Amino acid sequence: MAIDSIIFYFFAISTVLSAASVVTVRNPVHAALFLVLTFFTTACLWMLLEAEFLAITLILVYVGAVMVLFLFVVMMLDINIARLREGFIRFLPVGIALALIMFGLIYKVVSDNQFSLESMAAPVAKAADYSNTKELGKVLYTEYVFAFEIAAVILLVAIIAAISLTLRRRPGTRYQNPSEQMKVRKQDRLRIVKMEAEKQ
Repeated sequence: MAIDSIIFYFFAISTVLSAASVVTVRNPVHAALFLVLTFFTTACLWMLLEAEFLAITLILVYVGAVMVLFLFVVMMLDINIARLREGFIRFLPVGIALALIMFGLIYKVVSDNQFSLESMAAPVAKAADYSNTKELGKVLYTEYVFAFEIAAVILLVAIIAAISLTLRRRPGTRYQNPSEQMKVRKQDRLRIVKMEAEKQ
């Protein structure tokens, strides 16, 4: 077996195991860390496919920014682990049914003729000045521009939802009201008292 195949199977198995751990571990912080490992191993697979731009983007954007945001949200929400465990058992049949449907769809797509070895052409070596970024941008902003805009709207909704979750009102917490602070006059805050000088 070639060294490329060994590296591919190693990172592929690591990706599947870490992705399964994301949805099976009980602690949400551990789930986020397993998701980081999934992103990293996926980036290694993309490097094997000579998609360097996508691999670096996955590391910088998702691992460096999105996962940090996830961890902050998990810490701020103060999630009740006991309730999560109850919900995990309660919704387990629904999760298994959805997993079976997803596996069936993946099997249907992968087992199609377009993924067979006979239909796949041999990889062509690219020139030294070939740019993954240029080709990706050309396809993204011509053929898939509508899907790109839809993804941007979905990300905007996710950002607004994260902000609304972290800005919820908690009882016993003091908040500032800038409009009320701007209405305050000098006479309301400052009182000058004239006192006689003390004699020794």
